[in-house]
Amino acid sequence: MRYAAALAALLLLLASPPSRAAEHRYFVTSDGVRLHYIEAGKGQTMVLVPGWTMPAWIWQRQIDHFARQYRVIAFDPRGQGDSAIPESGYDHRRRGQDIADLIAALGPAPVLLVGWSLGVLDSLAYVHEHGDARLAGLVLVDNSIGEDPPPPPPAQPMKPGPKLPREVMMRNFVRGMFARPQPATWLDRLTETCLRTPQPVAAALLAYPVPRTYWKEAVYATTRPVFYIVRPKFEGQAANLAARHKTSETVVVRDAGHALFVDKFDQFNELLGGFIKRRVWH
Repeated sequence: MRYAAALAALLLLLASPPSRAAEHRYFVTSDGVRLHYIEAGKGQTMVLVPGWTMPAWIWQRQIDHFARQYRVIAFDPRGQGDSAIPESGYDHRRRGQDIADLIAALGPAPVLLVGWSLGVLDSLAYVHEHGDARLAGLVLVDNSIGEDPPPPPPAQPMKPGPKLPREVMMRNFVRGMFARPQPATWLDRLTETCLRTPQPVAAALLAYPVPRTYWKEAVYATTRPVFYIVRPKFEGQAANLAARHKTSETVVVRDAGHALFVDKFDQFNELLGGFIKRRVWH
């Protein structure tokens, strides 16, 4: 009975919007686009950047947890979440510039930049183009960083067949990010939010025109503490980063989906909190 009650409470919390303590704010980028972010807590600032088409509130578990000690900023990149959808700017340099504009708007103190999935590439584009002077640390969650070995190709080529409607494809994509069951209402809300990103924009975000070495150069250019937390898919890259980057730490999380910070939020928060206390803000 106690387990069932605890599970019910957990599912209710996951299906809820961000904490009431969180504030919804906006800033205007250097090219005049109004972008949204969620802010909660006080203290040193951490900035959370979500993945492809994803909204800021997918970081809800991290907002609620880390806002007890830090100022947490969860960002909606252009074309995603509650941010504006301009006609242009969906390349790596502009998205990196958007992060630079956000960091500038947050004040002069260094920030801990946390990127997941496409947010890894956007964060590395920021580092590549702007350096690490405004960073206290860099956290990269479950994407390639241009290290060896490259991600393996699909095991089998996709068989030709009728193309599924975009709504069905997005619903399948969203559900495929999790290894553990998530509340149906929460998944529906997440899917609907992701579909707000227009198809041409979503396609452009999957086609950054740079070689893999671009991302690797950015990782090794920073002297700030780097935390690379991934699934076994990127275990080889994690091992090479740990061996070659003096300020890096790496962790491989098993039995989790791509959104591992949702699937295993307690473990993720503990790992990230430990890294922060050891390497970033002692």
